[in-house]
Order: sequence, then C-alpha cells, then structure tokens
Amino acid sequence: MSPATAREPLTPEAQAARTGPGVLRRNAAPLLAAFGAFCITFALLLRFFLYSQIAMIPADMRMELRLTDEAATYLDTSTWKTVKDTEVVRSIGVTGTTSPGNPGWSAWDMSTDTATKEHMIEHMDRRVIVDRSTGTAVNCCGEHVDGDRAVRQAGLVLSWPANATDDEYAFYDADIRAAPRMVFDGTEDIGGTATRRFVQRISPTQVPQSSREVPAAALGLDRDGTVDATRWVEVERTYWIEPVSGNVVNAAEKRTETLRSESGRGERVLLDADLTLQDTQVSAYTENARSTRLLLIAVRTYLPIVLGAVGTVLLAAGLLAAARARRGPRHDLTGQ
Repeated sequence: MSPATAREPLTPEAQAARTGPGVLRRNAAPLLAAFGAFCITFALLLRFFLYSQIAMIPADMRMELRLTDEAATYLDTSTWKTVKDTEVVRSIGVTGTTSPGNPGWSAWDMSTDTATKEHMIEHMDRRVIVDRSTGTAVNCCGEHVDGDRAVRQAGLVLSWPANATDDEYAFYDADIRAAPRMVFDGTEDIGGTATRRFVQRISPTQVPQSSREVPAAALGLDRDGTVDATRWVEVERTYWIEPVSGNVVNAAEKRTETLRSESGRGERVLLDADLTLQDTQVSAYTENARSTRLLLIAVRTYLPIVLGAVGTVLLAAGLLAAARARRGPRHDLTGQ
C-alpha cells in the first residue's frame, strides 16, 4: 500500500469520538428539533385526520337489536284469532359492507322480523346506503324497502353520528316510508354511562302498499266474503345514545298495529307490544360505547395536547441548543 493511501488505525479514543456519546451531544440540537417536529405533526394528524376516521361508523359491521315483550297481544292471521300474553320478539339485523367506489359510505342489508316462538308475525327486508360520517341514508346503489325501489330513504338509519349533541334528528321509519323527528328527551345514566334519550312519536299512519283482502268477519263486519284492508302503525320509539361515540346503548318501542278496512267500517288489532332491549345487549352496548368514547376523547383531546406540548418543548430546546452552538465559536475567537 502506498504512503498516499495508507491510513493510521483509529485509536479507541478516536473511534469513541466518532460513534459514542460525543456524536449525540454534537447532534443534540437537530435531533431534538426533529423529534419535536415529529410529535407536533403526529398530534395534528391525530386531531384532524385519525379522529375523523375512528369516529366514522365501521364500513364492515354486524349488529342486531332484539326487542322483547313477554306479554304482548297479536292477531294470528292463519286462524284470525287474537293471542294474548305471549312473548313477541322484534329483531332488527344489520350486515354492512363498504360501498363500492366510495369508502365513506357503507351498504347495509337490514332485516326486521317480528315473531313469536311459533309464528312469524311480520318480516321486512331493506337495503340502504349509509354515510359513515353522518349516519344518514344516501339515495344510491340499489336501495329498497321490502322490494320497493322507488323509495327515497332519508335521515338516520340506526346509528347516530359522533358528538351527537343536536336536539333533533330525522330518523327513517321503513314502515311509513318517512323520517319523522327524533327529539331529545333528557339525559339518563345507564350502567355508569351518561346517555342522551331521544323519542320519536308516530301517530296512527297507513303503511303504503299494505292493502290486502281479509275476511269481513275478521274485522267484526256482519257479512260474508272479504274486504280490502290496510295496515296502520302507531309507534313511540326511544333510543338512548352515548353522545361522544354516537353509539346506541338502549332501545325501546311501543307499537300498536291495526288492520282497517278501506271503507273505515271495521278494525282489528294486529299487534300491541311494549318492546324493550334485552339486558345482556344493553350491557354489551354500554361497554362498547364506553370504550369507544374513551378512545375518541383520547385521540381528539388528550393525546394531541400531550404530544403537542412535548413536541413544542423539544423543538424549542433543539432550536435553543442550535443557537448556542452557533454562538460558541465566536466567543472562542474573541477570547484569543
């Protein structure tokens, strides 16, 4: 090896100066500033981007509400006899998937079954596209209510938006094909979780496309043959919502359904039920709402504040250290 290319091996002291704590001390200012800037950036990312993503309704979801009345009354239309004091379950099931072409929407296939252990009283299928940020129906992509594709669904479908602090929300009722207002009715503690209670009251309303032929005698008419009759519903619907997450914690429905002749001269109760959510579901939904609430508060408030404060301190320390490092050589020169 020529003298020009020969290099003396580094002494242990020189090697340590290149790779040891001394390097960190000499680069402390840019490292502090860089880490501080990272913390501030991540705090802003949490608050203004990740929070909105976490607060959205999940695109892929499975949900079921089982509302029960153990002493309901219904009309068995196979025998046209009224059955009293029997258990009736109204089950609302949801299967959601990401809407093709728009990740901000979710396509929900919903089914509603009202039944006893022996008889199906009523069944309805429904498809609706849900805006994951607002929880409201979007008129798009094959929506229908029980096969009726001419409907235009509107308002909330089942979930409330995060930070649900308004006093009124339009809430779609698939039976009457309309979205009467859900009105704030006070606060209530459920399982240690603060909720906002909303009530929707629907006065007796005829269900569209529900006309059918029924025996005249079944409606109390003193005549033979059949008459045309339609289904009417009267509902008082109550939902308890954890406002930060928008999650449903509890639900209840008082339903009175009647069969009325189109001439107005005959009527029969189809269903009279005071339906409430099962306790096991209330506990599960309460726990889910509580954990989601804590996560959203942390991502929106606590974590950005802590990271922003730490980042500001580190960035200021890095800039101060850099300024001192630049002033240092000048002091040495003036002292010569």
